[in-house]
Amino acid sequence: MARNSLLDRFRPVGAPGPAGPAGVPAQDDEGPAAELIPVFEALDPQIEAAQATAGNAAEQARESVAAARRQAAALLEQARMDSAAARAEAAAQVSAEVSRQDEALLSEARQEAAELRRRGESRVPELASAIVADLVQVLLGRGTDSG
Repeated sequence: MARNSLLDRFRPVGAPGPAGPAGVPAQDDEGPAAELIPVFEALDPQIEAAQATAGNAAEQARESVAAARRQAAALLEQARMDSAAARAEAAAQVSAEVSRQDEALLSEARQEAAELRRRGESRVPELASAIVADLVQVLLGRGTDSG
């Protein structure tokens, strides 16, 4: 045999007809592994290139993850600072609103107190007259009871 091929591994089977000897491997000492060695040897550079590419991709992925973590930490820190400023601003707004409400309530209370004072002062002469009249009645009534 000049060159072995996959088809040379089996002996030719007899012509169609009555049963004859079955085909069996002609060369069993090397087997199918010997046929695949050149194929895998030809793939070695591609396998090494694929492993190098995978290694580079893994390194780039590690670097990307590290960069993303740094960026996320920076964003988180900025968000914390922004939230503190926002809280301070909200507290100032609430405080200003409460102060405005307190001023409005105080103004209203002062107006009501002034109105009550005015009404009370306007009734003083009338009440004083009524009290004096009542005292006169009591004193006159006492004077007549005792005399």
